[in-house]
Amino acid sequence: MAYNAQPPLLTVEFKSFGFKYGDEGGDLVFDARFIPNPYYVDSLRPLTGKDPCCADYVFSFPITQKTFALLKELVLIMAEGFQEHGRTSLKVCVGCTGGQHRSVALIEALAKETAAMGYSVSITHREMDAGRY
Repeated sequence: MAYNAQPPLLTVEFKSFGFKYGDEGGDLVFDARFIPNPYYVDSLRPLTGKDPCCADYVFSFPITQKTFALLKELVLIMAEGFQEHGRTSLKVCVGCTGGQHRSVALIEALAKETAAMGYSVSITHREMDAGRY
């Protein structure tokens, strides 16, 4: 009798966080503090990376675009490998200074792209969930 088991469905858990409130653990933890910070633009300071104009600012820089492309590729490679090895989850964390702008924008975009590739995704914004923003 042949047994054709499908690998379990992988969920990619995405989490943004602010380093000033502590580190975060995950399978992939990425520091986005080298990307230009919307905090220093008065009109963007009160917003979050979920706001389109703030996310547009974050992604307006070539360094962000290049970083995002490489990070997306790494996440997809890891997701494929984790699923092939029978893992059911991959936790990807992106941090910036406060966990309000850059990390949130990157996590939102990564989750969207990963979901488009057929993976189940979940999103947590640690600092927003804690009521900091």
